[in-house]
Amino acid sequence: MPPIPGSGLAKGLAVTLRTMTKKTVTQQYPDAQPELPPRTRGVIGLFEENCTVCMLCARECPDWCIYIDSHKETVPAATPGGRERSRNVLDRFAIDFALCMYCGICIEVCPFDALFWSPEFEYAETDIRELTHERDKLREWMWTVPAPPALDPGAEEPKELAAARKAAEKLATAQADTTTEPAAGPADPGAAAAPPAGPDDAATPPADPGDAATPRSGEGGPA
Repeated sequence: MPPIPGSGLAKGLAVTLRTMTKKTVTQQYPDAQPELPPRTRGVIGLFEENCTVCMLCARECPDWCIYIDSHKETVPAATPGGRERSRNVLDRFAIDFALCMYCGICIEVCPFDALFWSPEFEYAETDIRELTHERDKLREWMWTVPAPPALDPGAEEPKELAAARKAAEKLATAQADTTTEPAAGPADPGAAAAPPAGPDDAATPPADPGDAATPRSGEGGPA
């Protein structure tokens, strides 16, 4: 059966009429901010204290948009006779967001949780050179990173939290022991004195046969 002439136009007008009667869903940005999901890939924040300059993020980045500079410092031995150690000190950590394609590989491969996604996306610039964020700027984005979701009630405690809790309890116990331990004072002169002799002690004969109480030969005794 051939289509009725004008049926396509009628269907189009029906769609238009249905759309006109519905409530608009357009958000008037920037007056109305969008409600973004917690895992939105907006910008990358750097937690500098966790970075060990392992260079994994820079090596795995497919766009080569991460720039890291560091130097080595010698750490003195913790104990006498110990060995000195060297550690890497971060000098520069920058991400060029003009090249970044937001794949998240750098965050996934970081073994020390130094990189995080932030849902913030309002960092457009008029100069492309300003899209290279240095470590100070990346550190500022850390304060916009949402908290991780809560664990399930029956989930096992993470190993990191268990280790941190045990270390805190050990430190608190050590501090409590040092505060409750009495300070060493001068010796008590009466502590070294011999205890008073009891009736049993007086009845015990002297162990030395040459004691002064026994009369010697040639000496006069009682008549």
